[in-house]
Amino acid sequence: MSAPPATVFAVLRDGYSYADWVVGTRAIRSVDSEFPAVGTRLHYTVGYGPLRKDDETQVLSCEPDRCLELRAHAWPAGSARITVRIEPADDGSVVEIDEYPDAGLARKLHNPLVDKLIELRNVETLRRLDRLARRRASGFSD
Repeated sequence: MSAPPATVFAVLRDGYSYADWVVGTRAIRSVDSEFPAVGTRLHYTVGYGPLRKDDETQVLSCEPDRCLELRAHAWPAGSARITVRIEPADDGSVVEIDEYPDAGLARKLHNPLVDKLIELRNVETLRRLDRLARRRASGFSD
Protein backbone atom coordinates (compact mmCIF):
# COMPACT_ATOMS: atom_id res chain seq x y z
CA MET A 1 0.00 0.00 0.00
CA SER A 2 1.22 3.48 -0.70
CA ALA A 3 0.11 4.86 2.70
CA PRO A 4 2.51 4.67 5.67
CA PRO A 5 1.79 2.25 8.55
CA ALA A 6 0.39 4.97 10.84
CA THR A 7 -2.18 5.94 8.21
CA VAL A 8 -3.19 2.33 7.55
CA PHE A 9 -3.53 1.77 11.29
CA ALA A 10 -5.65 4.92 11.59
CA VAL A 11 -8.22 3.17 9.38
CA LEU A 12 -8.02 0.04 11.57
CA ARG A 13 -8.44 2.21 14.68
CA ASP A 14 -11.68 3.66 13.27
CA GLY A 15 -14.16 0.91 14.12
CA TYR A 16 -16.93 2.64 12.16
CA SER A 17 -14.89 2.29 8.95
CA TYR A 18 -15.00 -1.53 9.03
CA ALA A 19 -18.22 -1.68 7.00
CA ASP A 20 -16.38 0.25 4.28
CA TRP A 21 -13.46 -2.15 3.91
CA VAL A 22 -14.28 -5.55 5.48
CA VAL A 23 -16.03 -7.67 2.87
CA GLY A 24 -19.28 -9.07 4.23
CA THR A 25 -19.86 -6.43 6.90
CA ARG A 26 -23.11 -4.66 6.07
CA ALA A 27 -23.19 -2.09 8.90
CA ILE A 28 -21.43 -1.17 12.13
CA ARG A 29 -24.02 -0.79 14.90
CA SER A 30 -21.65 0.45 17.63
CA VAL A 31 -17.99 0.54 18.64
CA ASP A 32 -16.66 0.46 22.21
CA SER A 33 -15.22 3.86 23.11
CA GLU A 34 -11.65 2.62 23.69
CA PHE A 35 -11.48 0.52 20.49
CA PRO A 36 -9.00 -0.99 19.57
CA ALA A 37 -7.81 -1.57 23.13
CA VAL A 38 -7.57 -5.24 24.12
CA GLY A 39 -11.00 -6.59 25.04
CA THR A 40 -12.99 -3.88 23.27
CA ARG A 41 -15.52 -4.78 20.61
CA LEU A 42 -17.21 -3.53 17.52
CA HIS A 43 -20.77 -4.64 16.87
CA TYR A 44 -21.84 -5.24 13.28
CA THR A 45 -24.47 -6.64 10.98
CA VAL A 46 -23.79 -9.10 8.16
CA GLY A 47 -26.11 -10.42 5.48
CA TYR A 48 -29.46 -9.26 4.16
CA GLY A 49 -33.12 -9.94 4.85
CA PRO A 50 -33.78 -13.27 6.56
CA LEU A 51 -30.05 -14.06 6.38
CA ARG A 52 -29.15 -10.91 8.35
CA LYS A 53 -27.22 -11.44 11.61
CA ASP A 54 -25.95 -9.08 14.29
CA ASP A 55 -22.67 -10.08 15.92
CA GLU A 56 -19.38 -8.68 17.22
CA THR A 57 -15.61 -8.67 16.86
CA GLN A 58 -13.32 -8.46 19.89
CA VAL A 59 -9.75 -7.15 20.03
CA LEU A 60 -7.31 -9.83 21.24
CA SER A 61 -4.10 -7.80 20.90
CA CYS A 62 -3.02 -4.47 19.52
CA GLU A 63 0.40 -3.07 18.62
CA PRO A 64 -0.29 0.40 17.18
CA ASP A 65 0.95 0.87 13.61
CA ARG A 66 2.09 -2.80 13.48
CA CYS A 67 -0.50 -5.43 14.31
CA LEU A 68 -4.15 -5.89 15.27
CA GLU A 69 -5.48 -9.30 16.27
CA LEU A 70 -9.23 -9.86 16.38
CA ARG A 71 -11.78 -12.61 17.02
CA ALA A 72 -14.80 -12.24 14.76
CA HIS A 73 -17.94 -14.04 15.84
CA ALA A 74 -20.34 -15.27 13.21
CA TRP A 75 -22.96 -17.40 14.90
CA PRO A 76 -23.97 -20.09 14.01
CA ALA A 77 -20.77 -20.62 12.01
CA GLY A 78 -18.46 -20.03 14.98
CA SER A 79 -15.59 -17.58 15.13
CA ALA A 80 -12.41 -16.70 13.28
CA ARG A 81 -9.12 -15.32 14.48
CA ILE A 82 -7.92 -12.49 12.24
CA THR A 83 -4.50 -10.87 12.36
CA VAL A 84 -3.69 -7.74 10.37
CA ARG A 85 0.05 -7.05 10.17
CA ILE A 86 1.56 -3.83 8.85
CA GLU A 87 5.23 -3.48 7.94
CA PRO A 88 6.90 -0.31 6.71
CA ALA A 89 8.08 -0.34 3.10
CA ASP A 90 10.08 2.18 1.05
CA ASP A 91 6.94 3.45 -0.66
CA GLY A 92 4.38 2.92 2.14
CA SER A 93 3.35 -0.33 3.82
CA VAL A 94 3.08 -4.05 3.34
CA VAL A 95 -0.19 -5.27 4.88
CA GLU A 96 -1.15 -8.92 5.45
CA ILE A 97 -4.32 -10.49 6.74
CA ASP A 98 -4.15 -13.93 8.31
CA GLU A 99 -7.58 -15.40 9.01
CA TYR A 100 -8.62 -18.84 10.14
CA PRO A 101 -11.73 -20.36 11.71
CA ASP A 102 -10.99 -21.18 15.35
CA ALA A 103 -14.31 -22.35 16.83
CA GLY A 104 -17.65 -23.85 15.94
CA LEU A 105 -18.92 -25.18 12.66
CA ALA A 106 -16.47 -23.06 10.66
CA ARG A 107 -13.54 -24.81 12.34
CA LYS A 108 -15.02 -28.28 11.81
CA LEU A 109 -15.64 -27.60 8.11
CA HIS A 110 -12.28 -25.87 7.54
CA ASN A 111 -10.60 -27.17 4.39
CA PRO A 112 -8.51 -25.97 1.41
CA LEU A 113 -11.60 -24.71 -0.45
CA VAL A 114 -12.60 -22.59 2.55
CA ASP A 115 -9.03 -21.26 2.70
CA LYS A 116 -9.27 -20.23 -0.96
CA LEU A 117 -12.59 -18.45 -0.37
CA ILE A 118 -11.12 -16.63 2.64
CA GLU A 119 -8.11 -15.64 0.52
CA LEU A 120 -10.32 -14.22 -2.25
CA ARG A 121 -12.39 -12.30 0.30
CA ASN A 122 -9.28 -10.89 1.94
CA VAL A 123 -7.75 -9.77 -1.37
CA GLU A 124 -10.81 -7.56 -1.86
CA THR A 125 -10.72 -6.49 1.81
CA LEU A 126 -7.10 -5.35 1.41
CA ARG A 127 -7.96 -3.50 -1.81
CA ARG A 128 -10.68 -1.58 0.05
CA LEU A 129 -8.38 -0.91 3.02
CA ASP A 130 -5.75 0.46 0.64
CA ARG A 131 -8.33 2.80 -0.93
CA LEU A 132 -9.37 4.18 2.47
CA ALA A 133 -5.76 4.56 3.64
CA ARG A 134 -4.82 6.44 0.43
CA ARG A 135 -7.80 8.75 0.95
CA ARG A 136 -6.68 9.47 4.51
CA ALA A 137 -3.08 10.02 3.41
CA SER A 138 -4.28 12.58 0.84
CA GLY A 139 -6.31 14.43 3.47
CA PHE A 140 -9.79 13.28 2.43
CA SER A 141 -12.05 11.95 5.17
CA ASP A 142 -13.97 8.72 4.78
